[in-house]
Amino acid sequence: MRAADESGRSPVGAVGRVTVPIPPDGPGEVLVAVRGGSEAYTAWSATAIGRDVRIVVVDSVSARTVVVERLPS
Repeated sequence: MRAADESGRSPVGAVGRVTVPIPPDGPGEVLVAVRGGSEAYTAWSATAIGRDVRIVVVDSVSARTVVVERLPS
């Protein structure tokens, strides 16, 4: 039996927006476009990011938790 290809499942590199503000010392929430739809993830960032700011996922900590950065404008 072959292992499933997980490369198409990673949200790393996906673009989304903040739905719950991300404070400097805690998680927020983002909605990210993946797999032909949108999925919500718990999100951490090195800097605070406000609601509705566009982000890019830079790392995946677990299946439902990601690290994001503000998308350069």
